Amino acid sequence: MSALHWTYDVDGSDFTRAGEASSNLKKKLRALGVSPDVIRRVSIALYEGEINMVIHADGGKIDVEMTPDRIEMVLRDTGKGIPDIEQAMQAGWSTAADEVRALGFGAGMGLPNMKKNTDEMKIESTVGVGTTVYMTVRI
Repeated sequence: MSALHWTYDVDGSDFTRAGEASSNLKKKLRALGVSPDVIRRVSIALYEGEINMVIHADGGKIDVEMTPDRIEMVLRDTGKGIPDIEQAMQAGWSTAADEVRALGFGAGMGLPNMKKNTDEMKIESTVGVGTTVYMTVRI
């Protein structure tokens, strides 16, 4: 099998559409016969990333590549950036607005859940420019 590629645009203005990319990818992986455990991990990591893109960055773009041994996800946004990545990785730490928290989001578990459900995760962020998150789940 050669590599498969998918690209998703995340609309940052609509919380009701957040999760569409992870849901779509979940269906594709299921149809390809990927193990349920891998699908679960990819879906959780990608959903958390999508929510973060909506909350903090007014959306962005997700590129997914699947090879026989791994699924790589790259999430790019042009949001405000993360000033302190180490602090942002702490469970419960969040900069989400009160309105976002009132909707049930922004509990500060997104990045920790992304890391927990991936085999590799790297974050590059520049304040005022945006953030890129690289995640890999081995098959």
